[in-house]
Amino acid sequence: MLDRIALALVIIGGLNWGSIGIFGFDFVGAIFGGQDAVFSRIIFALVGIAALWCISFFFKRNDVLDHSHD
Repeated sequence: MLDRIALALVIIGGLNWGSIGIFGFDFVGAIFGGQDAVFSRIIFALVGIAALWCISFFFKRNDVLDHSHD
């Protein structure tokens, strides 16, 4: 469950960075009051923590990552 939450946050972060790179638009900042707003910074921090968590995916065996039994 925690793996899926972390992966979802990393995907949100990646899509946000993609929109910044392609369109020059920060969706998270726009939704939550700008890049310096407290809630935006919390979201950015959670995305960063999730990315650190997802590094562990490289060290897990494939059968552990297989969620076909959920």
